[in-house]
Amino acid sequence: MELILKQDVENLGFKDDIVTVKNGYGRNFLIPQGHAVMATASAKKVLAETLKQRAYKEKTIIEEAEKTAQALKALEIKIAAKAGTGATAGDKLFGSITNMDLANALKNEGHDVDRKYISIVGGNIKRLGQYEAAIRLHRSVTVDMTFEVIAEA
Repeated sequence: MELILKQDVENLGFKDDIVTVKNGYGRNFLIPQGHAVMATASAKKVLAETLKQRAYKEKTIIEEAEKTAQALKALEIKIAAKAGTGATAGDKLFGSITNMDLANALKNEGHDVDRKYISIVGGNIKRLGQYEAAIRLHRSVTVDMTFEVIAEA
């Protein structure tokens, strides 16, 4: 079944992509939830016209996302968290650091990034140290940044 996505769908595609999915997935989930519409001939023509009109706007959005990516690479983010002390606890955290904590740290630095577009390499963080995160600013602009988790004073 061919569908046109009306919004980004995780592990499937981005808004305005034409995707092929199994009939049940399209009919029972994507279309009722409003994530997609059927890719009929007329819908494809409308999509082509929309993409043509959006091409110029897209260029400026990509340039802006690349400027933000350069600014994020230059940042040195340090996230303070409660950690255990002593020989047995070492550098273990009480709780964990997630993409939400990184989004809040970026917001404090003046960059508002939605947490669903941040993926920390290795998942949740449970120890002190330096870590990597991939931040998707646009479908074609992704930045890898390094941040550090330090012990709270």
